Amino acid sequence: MTQPAPASVAAVVVAAGQGLRAGGTVPKQFAIWRGKPLVRHSVEALAKAGVAPIVVVIPANWEETAAEVLTGVPGMRFVHGAASRQGSVRAGLEALADDAPAAVLIHDAARPDLPEAVIAALVAALASQPGAIPVLPVVDSVVRGADGLRGEFVERDGLYRVQTPQAFRFDAILAAHRAWNGAADAGDDAAVAEAAGLAVALVSGDERLKKVTFAEDLEDDSMIPAAVRTGMGYDVHRLVEGEELWLCGLKIEHTKGLAGHSDADVAIHALVDALLGAVAAGDIGDHFPPSDAKWRGASSDRFLAHAGTLVAEAGYVISNIDVTIICETPKIGPHKAAMRARLAAILAIDIAAVSVKATTTERLGFTGRGEGIAAQAVATVIAKA
Repeated sequence: MTQPAPASVAAVVVAAGQGLRAGGTVPKQFAIWRGKPLVRHSVEALAKAGVAPIVVVIPANWEETAAEVLTGVPGMRFVHGAASRQGSVRAGLEALADDAPAAVLIHDAARPDLPEAVIAALVAALASQPGAIPVLPVVDSVVRGADGLRGEFVERDGLYRVQTPQAFRFDAILAAHRAWNGAADAGDDAAVAEAAGLAVALVSGDERLKKVTFAEDLEDDSMIPAAVRTGMGYDVHRLVEGEELWLCGLKIEHTKGLAGHSDADVAIHALVDALLGAVAAGDIGDHFPPSDAKWRGASSDRFLAHAGTLVAEAGYVISNIDVTIICETPKIGPHKAAMRARLAAILAIDIAAVSVKATTTERLGFTGRGEGIAAQAVATVIAKA
């Protein structure tokens, strides 16, 4: 009988290993990958998807490091792991038992790039089955081998590569772990579930859920963002009677204002596109479509703050921004210092990293005729250390 998908979903993130195969001086889960600690990626993805609480299972004596690398993530707490992965999962589940959620996602911190679509598919599958796991088909030919020689061919139909997170109705998987009598550690939580007689559904996984195992996985250029990236933005709005004039987050007294969706701050709009372009996150219309009435009259500083957040989430910090405002009037010079300060405040960066300039078109074109104002912006971001 089909049941509703669980209303409350928690998570157990297994980050209790020593990660020796990845080398380094800290366990792999605390090493930097794409600009921030490995474990933080998947924990943030779970929190963004509305999963709470999130129990992170960590090795003993690493509480201070874990707290530092996961500071600011909502709905999260720690528990110490055990000698085996299964024991660590059990510890995480027991930490949730007093206020049991309807469902739980059990995830390995070594799989940092966790798409929200996979989370949604797993939770949806729990409406009809007590468990679900993400899988990918085996596309290469498969053979058995021994002593360095090729053995029998294995038919790949029906073979899948298993990923995490694995999803279960909470009471069922907790009971399964408590009842486990296997002589060895279970291969994964689905094996524990099946040993207890629970059916486990298969949902589509994602190649992004690649496991980080070895040192070269942390250092591979294909998995690390470019050290420096640059984006460009350009925008235009008409000058009309009866509108307020907003530039760089400041209200400027003038006989005309800019017309457009939101407050039509042409300088911020150009800067938003520059920042989004630097991290390949689309453009301002993708995030704040003009067709959506909720953005009508909205303050553009919200757009800029959002772009700054996306830069940080991509593993970068803003190195510098440069905005050029193109108009005949009003005169921008008297406002440049205040504009720089306002942009720096919105993005929470040093004012020394902010440049605001102005120019005219010598009375040529629509800006020269006073019909509108244009702005262009360049933003440079650098990968977090």
